[in-house]
Amino acid sequence: MNTAPPSDHTGSIFPQDPYNQELVNNVHPPKWSNPTPSGRYNLVIIGAGTAGLVTAAIASALGAKVALIERHLMGGDCLNVGCVPSKGVIRAAKAWTAVREAEQFGLKISGEVKRDFGTAMARMRKLRARISHVDSAHRYTKLGVDVFIGNGRFSSSSTIDVDGTTLQFAKAVICTGARATAPPIPGLAQTSYLTNETIFSLTELPPKLGVIGAGPIGCELAQSFARFGSQVFLVETMHGILPNEDRDAAEIVEQSLLRDGVQLLCCGKDLKIKPDNGTKHLSVDSHGKQYDIPVDEILVGVGRSPNIEELGLEAVGVEFDKTGVKVNNRLQTSNPKIFAAGDICSPFKFTHTADAQAQIVIQNALFPHPFGLGYASTESLVIPWSTYTQPEIAHVGLYQKDAEAKGIPIDTFTYHLSEVDRAILDSEEEGFARVHVKKGTDTILGATIVASHAGDMISEFTLAMKGELGLNIIASTIHPYPTQAEVIKKTANAWRKTTLTEGKKQFLRTLFAWTR
Repeated sequence: MNTAPPSDHTGSIFPQDPYNQELVNNVHPPKWSNPTPSGRYNLVIIGAGTAGLVTAAIASALGAKVALIERHLMGGDCLNVGCVPSKGVIRAAKAWTAVREAEQFGLKISGEVKRDFGTAMARMRKLRARISHVDSAHRYTKLGVDVFIGNGRFSSSSTIDVDGTTLQFAKAVICTGARATAPPIPGLAQTSYLTNETIFSLTELPPKLGVIGAGPIGCELAQSFARFGSQVFLVETMHGILPNEDRDAAEIVEQSLLRDGVQLLCCGKDLKIKPDNGTKHLSVDSHGKQYDIPVDEILVGVGRSPNIEELGLEAVGVEFDKTGVKVNNRLQTSNPKIFAAGDICSPFKFTHTADAQAQIVIQNALFPHPFGLGYASTESLVIPWSTYTQPEIAHVGLYQKDAEAKGIPIDTFTYHLSEVDRAILDSEEEGFARVHVKKGTDTILGATIVASHAGDMISEFTLAMKGELGLNIIASTIHPYPTQAEVIKKTANAWRKTTLTEGKKQFLRTLFAWTR
């Protein structure tokens, strides 16, 4: 198989084609010369992933003197090994599936259909390179940010060393993110395996792929590679897939994965990896049956570790543990001059959360309370998320189990896509919208959508929750027909019907009888 080792701190990635060369020239320029610091910075930011980039861009736009340090690739996981490449791969896999299912729409394809995995991956690399200019060192320099490529380490409570150069700061922000790690599976450490940091370097399709972990990463890539034509074995220790989601929502996605050819080995026990003459064997007990499966590649889709090493955190009194840097709701560490944002400190490891946290850091670090603006707090965040399988699952707010654990009485309303005209016409009837409201009110506490474009659709519920708008507003809002987003209004209408009590009905019958 044509795989590559993990990217190193020189910015090299695989394969060395023009697209990846363009990417590296943007996010880790090989001949980059660090600027000469002049005076103290308002902010020095370690880490140029989403949180660091947003913090730097906004702070500089506001007039602050800003330094941004990155030792690896600017853009962080999202651009290089996460959101961007994975969605490029998912889109290509979806196109391959559309050809396979085209006959139901009247398209009969005769003759040989040639599939080229290498071309699909090249497309992803081309688009990633195109997007990378937004996160590039050159662009941020033009924004007025001093960009330093190198290892940043706290040398005192007011200085950071970057490969021998000292930067003085009034405030600092740690945005170093997290990295993929592997669970302690017997034999795994002795076997070469893929993570999200290396799988996008593939140029040849593995005939047999073992995927460990049926969370979002595992499910998205298991389905995509099955659609490309790999024989995929998805191993999960718990029952089913996506264990954090509602069971009926996850079951819809599970059935879709099974139709795409993914073999699910859930409730897995005693997982072991055995190398054998270039082949890897997955040994696992699933539902009481022992499996010994030879595969060409293994993707580990579970495990994240915060990038806290070599930062000198102990020297400046910043508390941390194996989950990351400790912060308060203002994203301030135990050292009041140092803040953190993004995956290094957040339980919600999403790009959009890192973006939102960066804006909180800006207000609290640059405009402290004495300026009269008040503190920004993470407690005000309403965070949605989506898993980009087909169909997608998106969620915001509380699940029913969360409400029960908190002792919050709720009413729940669910409306199925099989009753939505556009979903029927699109042949995308599997899914639903579900909303939880505070019992006896229209106050939205949480919502789940299962649909082809659930990630796009969840924003209506998110906006309503953030703006403290109830289901009555959604029910009275005109939605274009026919769209799958109508399922949101229909769910709100299901709530509105419950407001017409028997007493109200009797009153109206009396009124109408009197006015005849």
